[in-house]
Amino acid sequence: MLSYFETLKLDKKEMVMQAGNLCNYNYFVVKGCLHMYFTTEKGTERTVQFALEGWWLTDFLAFQNHSSTDFNIQAAEKSQVLSISREQQELLLEEFPMLERYFRTIYQIAYGASLIKVKYLYDLSKEEIYLHFTEHFPDFAQRVPQYLIASFLGLTPEYVSEIRAKNRS
Repeated sequence: MLSYFETLKLDKKEMVMQAGNLCNYNYFVVKGCLHMYFTTEKGTERTVQFALEGWWLTDFLAFQNHSSTDFNIQAAEKSQVLSISREQQELLLEEFPMLERYFRTIYQIAYGASLIKVKYLYDLSKEEIYLHFTEHFPDFAQRVPQYLIASFLGLTPEYVSEIRAKNRS
């Protein structure tokens, strides 16, 4: 199966996908962490998704439709990923049809996680969102830079610092 993939070794902050380009690849994280984000009209980066070891990351809609993406994917730390093109993924699925179920499950989990995030954004205060995240994902919260976590949760890094200082005292 590995013959369908290309191995990429990424330095921290190295890009693998840029907004405006065709989304031709799906990325599997072997080691490290990637984050997917977009840049607002005001120039603010908003992280929409992370991928740690064993996770997949791409703009799934643009990948499926073979269209350009509105997102960037960047290494949040030194990483090793497996990259598979849309064409190679189709060939892989033809040769190993049982992987169809695997990918369906991956997409269902990703969609479900997105729904939960939206629910939290509507249901919880900004402080509760941060505290919930750090309580439920403590290793992740220690590993990923705070400014990326703030971006993912729709907060400013300054506000995250305030929450952290308040909870230390």
